[in-house]
Amino acid sequence: MTIEHGPRERLTQVGAASLSDEELLALLLGTGPGGEGLAVFAARILRHTGSLAALGRAGVGELATIRGIGATKASRLVAAGELGRRMATVPLRRGSRITTSRDVDAALRPRLAPAEREHFVALPLDAKNRPLAELTIAVGGLSACPVAPADVFRPLLRQAAAGVIFVHNHPSGEPTPSPDDVALTERLSAAGELLGVRVIDHVIIGEPEYFSFLDAGLIPERRAA
Repeated sequence: MTIEHGPRERLTQVGAASLSDEELLALLLGTGPGGEGLAVFAARILRHTGSLAALGRAGVGELATIRGIGATKASRLVAAGELGRRMATVPLRRGSRITTSRDVDAALRPRLAPAEREHFVALPLDAKNRPLAELTIAVGGLSACPVAPADVFRPLLRQAAAGVIFVHNHPSGEPTPSPDDVALTERLSAAGELLGVRVIDHVIIGEPEYFSFLDAGLIPERRAA
């Protein structure tokens, strides 16, 4: 079988996984600006953004400033990025028990890992570690997301949560907890004991790894049991 060299033909004949980032991007763009080949155009966009991950985080306004990309192509690329994140998400469904920190990472990574600001999320759980909701408690800056125990536990008590898993992201990509993260986890764990809401874990999502306070032994077993 003769394999054609165009990305559309290669997609059909050898599958999407065999295509390069430039070829996949070229398929989304459809056409290049006059006088510039589509493959060259796609490669230039990736060089401009610096990486495929950075392209996925870019907004319509930023992309539209790149020569050859108008509002239509920029919107198409942003929509493709969001669709990819949604397809990669493993949702935390009511009635499905959370068994490991990997479950939490799989559910929230597609949205939190590429975020440019810190998001602090609480997952209230019932007595069998089944999620009741997903609560965004606060959205902070590039390196901090201040939260107070009262702001955290007020919505958890409204959910009648028996336990909770806290999750936040580090836009830097480094998941190692800061001293402030450790101190906050200790304050929240103490408040949870007083209020009868078990703090089961605190997961920090970086790129490409995550950190679990429970897995690292930083949440006493008596609180996680």
